Amino acid sequence: MAYIVTEPCVNCKYTNCASVCPVDAFREGPNFLTIDPNECIDCDACVSECPVDAIYPDDEVPEKWEHYIDWNERLAEKWQDRIINETVDPLPDADEWADKAKSVDDIQDWD
Repeated sequence: MAYIVTEPCVNCKYTNCASVCPVDAFREGPNFLTIDPNECIDCDACVSECPVDAIYPDDEVPEKWEHYIDWNERLAEKWQDRIINETVDPLPDADEWADKAKSVDDIQDWD
């Protein structure tokens, strides 16, 4: 089992979660983070650090966000050279996006 970053992270990109990961499993994209399922050791240290409740065990991801399981795997591979393991400033409008419903159209740099 791996942990999955889901939709609430999109356009927020808080990095509190990445800074506590003991194995550097987080990857940084332009507008959200992913967890590399091949690196994740299922420690759950990141879950309580996420201020928008975007991280779930892969078998508990809400149905409406199940596509993020595949996206985390695919994007973590694409962004393998973008390891993030420290806290950096969130995106400028993160607080505004934290409360908004998100859609697939909000994801950047998919291809």
